[in-house]
Amino acid sequence: MVVIDFKVRQKDMKHEISRKEDINSEDYLIEVKAPLVAERFRAGHFVVLLTHPKGERIPMSVLKAEDGKISILIEKLGKTSRELDTYKVGDMLEAVIGPMGNPISLKEYGNVVFASDLVCGHAENYAVSKALGEADGNHVISMQTFPTKDLIYLEKELRGVSDEYYITTMDGSYGIKGHYLDVLERLLKEGRVDMVFAGGDVQNLKRLAELTESYNVPAMVTLRPIMVDATGMCGSCRVFIDGEMKLACIDGPMFDAHKVDFDGVISAMNRFKKKEEEAMENYNRKEVTK
Repeated sequence: MVVIDFKVRQKDMKHEISRKEDINSEDYLIEVKAPLVAERFRAGHFVVLLTHPKGERIPMSVLKAEDGKISILIEKLGKTSRELDTYKVGDMLEAVIGPMGNPISLKEYGNVVFASDLVCGHAENYAVSKALGEADGNHVISMQTFPTKDLIYLEKELRGVSDEYYITTMDGSYGIKGHYLDVLERLLKEGRVDMVFAGGDVQNLKRLAELTESYNVPAMVTLRPIMVDATGMCGSCRVFIDGEMKLACIDGPMFDAHKVDFDGVISAMNRFKKKEEEAMENYNRKEVTK
């Protein structure tokens, strides 16, 4: 785990947005100048963004970290993600904190899969697939799932860092119809998978855990419970791994899928739903009155 030095002067923590673009109707990309974070980032880490001094601390997966900049994919979902969507190139973020959490273990796995079906998972898919491909002895198989063709992104990039690539759409409008779990199950039946990494929808991660365990194939999944401070102080992101309490922010974010109490994770993710809805309603009212 990387130890963060918080004794940095406030003015030195501000980070400039160097690139911003919509990648579909629901998601966008921002690139931020963060040389100290980019230098230390490893696949599996995440960062925390702070838009302004009194803003929400939002944990984010990282797509790329290079040339002193980090690239992040964001869904226009909650209050802060919609607020951040109003920022433009040249605007400053209050802070980019990281890298946080633990990187993945880079070693020879053999036939190794990374599967994703949500924006956070897609970012990790690229970062992890690229890193795994650079390690000796790995045959990298990348899988993505989208609802429909119009929402697809990163296909070209993932093809470039993977030995095999599968794309599925739930409505069958592009690629294979269905979910990546369907493709993964076929490859497992064929004995073509030695290790699985995955990120995205927690319900599907639970299904992935059950599927891989039935074939006795190890799997690591990223857990995204609510994080208030993301430094291990608040305990909001606690999860239970093989019956033992862990904190996703400092012990994760990736855990052995076969040991995760997924029902507990799903229940905890609903804990702040009302507060999130209230924050979104208040933000919408402010936008209307502008």
